[in-house]
Amino acid sequence: MGVLGKFIHYSVDAVLVSAMFAGIRRSTGLTLKVNNVENKDAQGFIAKYLEVGEWVFDMSSSFMSTSSYFERRLN
Repeated sequence: MGVLGKFIHYSVDAVLVSAMFAGIRRSTGLTLKVNNVENKDAQGFIAKYLEVGEWVFDMSSSFMSTSSYFERRLN
């Protein structure tokens, strides 16, 4: 696997982890304490990273709610 393949693989993994954080936040209310990071640039990066996960989570939920392969069950 070349460098580009590894980059794509790690990027997709990072987006999936970010979406997982979004799901955890939505279901439990727990989120990362971005303010604990002292570096303002790193804080901004982490905030944007989490926003990507929120977007992916929203788009995935939207797709699944309109797909005939998924159904909503209330527990």
